[in-house]
Amino acid sequence: MSATVSFEVTSPHGPQTVTLSYARVGRGEPLLLLHGVGHHRQAWDPVVDILATEREVIAVDLPGFGASPALPDGLTHDLPTMNAALGALCEELGLDRPHVAGNSLGGLLALELGRQNLVRSVTALSPAGFWTQAERRYAFGVLIGMRRVAERMPLPLVERLARSTAGRAALTSTIYARPGRRSPEAVVAETLALAGATGFAETLRAGTAVRFAGDVPGVPVTVAWGARDRLLIPRQGVRAKRMIPRARLVRLPGCGHVPMNDDPALVARVLLDGSR
Repeated sequence: MSATVSFEVTSPHGPQTVTLSYARVGRGEPLLLLHGVGHHRQAWDPVVDILATEREVIAVDLPGFGASPALPDGLTHDLPTMNAALGALCEELGLDRPHVAGNSLGGLLALELGRQNLVRSVTALSPAGFWTQAERRYAFGVLIGMRRVAERMPLPLVERLARSTAGRAALTSTIYARPGRRSPEAVVAETLALAGATGFAETLRAGTAVRFAGDVPGVPVTVAWGARDRLLIPRQGVRAKRMIPRARLVRLPGCGHVPMNDDPALVARVLLDGSR
C-alpha cells in the first residue's frame, strides 16, 4: 500500500520541504529499496513478496520519479542532496540504519549511504558510478533516447505494443534481458513513468561528473551485476570490486540491467543474503 511523507531538508536558501512516495510491507529488519533513473519503485515488484517474508520492505520513489515530485527550488538532484533526503526519510519513518539495496542510480545512492554509515548493509545491483567517461556518455545517450521515445509515443500505441512479447522487447530490451517476462501492465506503467519523470533531466545533468571514489568501510557490501547488462556493461563490476575490496561480487547469469524481473528468485536471494 502506497503512502507519502514530507520532511525538511537543509538548502543554501534555508529548509525546504521534500515529499516522497513509498510503499511499506512485510516484517523483520528494514530493507530500503532504491530504483534507477527514469524508473519507479514498482521496478522491485517481482521480488517484494519474496523479500517481505523475511524483511520489512520500504520501496521508495526517488525525487522526481514515479509518484514523488521533483525536489523544490533550491535543492539540486545531486548525490549529497539525494542522500540527505533519504537520510531524512529514514528518520521520518523511524528507520534506524536500515539495510539498503539499489539498482543503477539507486545502487550508487545505496553505496553513498553506506559510506556515511547510515545503513546496516548495502546491496548494489549494477550501480552507477564505476564507468569510464565513454561508458557514461553511452549510458546517458541510451537513457535519453529511451526517454524521447516514451515522451513521443501515444498511449494507445504503448498499450498495443505491450500486449505482445515482441512489443515488450521493443520497449524494454535495453534494461531487461528477458522482456517477455514483464507483464503488459507493468511495461505500460514504466513507459509512462519514464515519460513523466520530472527529475530526469536534472538527475542526468548532476550525474555527468559522478564517479564513485573510495571504499565503504565498516558496512557489509554486495555488488551484483547482470551478465547481460546492456546499459552498464559487466566489466564495471570488476572495477567496483577493485575499489571496494571487501565487497562480495556476484554475477547474475541471464540478467540485464534491471535484474529483478529477469530472475526474481535469484535476485531476492542475493538481497536477503546481502542484508543479513
